[in-house]
Amino acid sequence: MPMNVFELTRALVDIESITENEGEVGAFLHSHLAQLADRTGGYAERMQVEPGRFNVFAAWGEPVVTLSTHMDTVPPFFASSEDADFIRGRGSCDAKGIIASMVGAVEKLLGEGVRNFGLLFVVGEERNSAGAAVAARSPRGSRYLVNGEPTENKLALASKGALRFEVVARGKMAHSAYPELGDSAIDALLDALDAIRRVPLPQDALLGKCTMNIGTISGGRAPNVIADASKAEVMVRLVDDPAPIRDAFARAVGNRAQLNEVLCIPAIRFRNVDGMPTTVVSFTTDIPMFGGTWGEPLLLGPGSIHVAHTADERISKRELAEAVTMYASVVRRLQS
Repeated sequence: MPMNVFELTRALVDIESITENEGEVGAFLHSHLAQLADRTGGYAERMQVEPGRFNVFAAWGEPVVTLSTHMDTVPPFFASSEDADFIRGRGSCDAKGIIASMVGAVEKLLGEGVRNFGLLFVVGEERNSAGAAVAARSPRGSRYLVNGEPTENKLALASKGALRFEVVARGKMAHSAYPELGDSAIDALLDALDAIRRVPLPQDALLGKCTMNIGTISGGRAPNVIADASKAEVMVRLVDDPAPIRDAFARAVGNRAQLNEVLCIPAIRFRNVDGMPTTVVSFTTDIPMFGGTWGEPLLLGPGSIHVAHTADERISKRELAEAVTMYASVVRRLQS
């Protein structure tokens, strides 16, 4: 018997799928969608990403619209629970409840005789978008890609980009009682980070402020040893062209440390759909990695990003039920 959206959400949450361990949840989804496809004249396939990891794609007819989100979660895993209003558990909001609501929308559309749409669930979004990169090389002709992330069932008009750096400093070890004999890499790193923090960042009328976070700092060997190496990881949430920030950070760091760019994802603006509530989000998604190969992107999903990745991750049952109807409506409108 088919599972309803709440049952499917809990079943997915209860399968641990921290990034790089998506094989079991992928197998579950492929089996679930293959059974649905067999009953309704569609098909389901696995798109291999690497051994033990694959995307899942299912289609009915020639897809005009593809509903897509990711199967992986951040750590740590914790299983599902529910009360009258919420389903809790790792991935309930980001993004297994979204998967369930997309599957529910497909079942609703098929019951109404609508076809020509697909479902694409990918691996690796929480780390490096490996699944989206593979899917981008194997498009299926879709003209629109509706990407699911927690936007509180509001259509995102824009999402910030991401620019990530490593700041690496080198020094010379010495006994801490004689600091003049060494050269502290930690001191150099702190000076470089202080200079970066003083760089003015741009603003955008729609996306708001560009922000910067120093996420990790590591280095040194012992309290009584002058540090010979240190490193920090810095993330900038982009609202515009990254080039001026690259240049300003390079000038700020100077010769104190080495500035290595790790990742750059541009800010994106999306189309409006008349009659739908809208929002703007500060997080990044798989969408840039698709590069338009699966069609014009839209960003929309149930749940709040403010509880994603937290110890109290949860999703509203009301929003889940609304999302089934919402996704089905978006598919119909984009097909018309």
